[in-house]
Amino acid sequence: MADTLIIKKYNNRRLYDTEKNAYVTLGQVSAVIKQGRQVEVIDANTKEDVTAFILTQILLEEAKKKNFLLPVPILHLMIQFGDTVLSEFFEKHLPQIINNYLSLKTSMDKEFEKWLDLSLGLTDQAKKSFTTMSPLKSILDLMAVPGEQRKNKET
Repeated sequence: MADTLIIKKYNNRRLYDTEKNAYVTLGQVSAVIKQGRQVEVIDANTKEDVTAFILTQILLEEAKKKNFLLPVPILHLMIQFGDTVLSEFFEKHLPQIINNYLSLKTSMDKEFEKWLDLSLGLTDQAKKSFTTMSPLKSILDLMAVPGEQRKNKET
């Protein structure tokens, strides 16, 4: 399986998966991308790369279902400054911002999961001493199970 899936786009708007030798829908292309694959869409007649157009179509179809894609002020800016300021931002900075966000989110999710596991495994006395020296005391207080409720759960 190649890293990039080549899709051919025909005049009748049909998309052809060159790996499976079958026609596919925008939804199926979206599913391939969600699995982590890259796609490249080539116009079957002109051999032009139309990937950006097809990916935009996928986004618009998903936005149509949810009735939301981007905040209206951002859409206005995109139309107003389209090829100037925003194209550089989208090409150079946005991918890095999204990658940084996803990396931070993954890291924080793992740390939060560890804190939950730690909080659930502590005795009441250990939890008390841990939370008094923890800068996350308020978060741990929210997760704390009251003593009587905890005893009922253990029996």
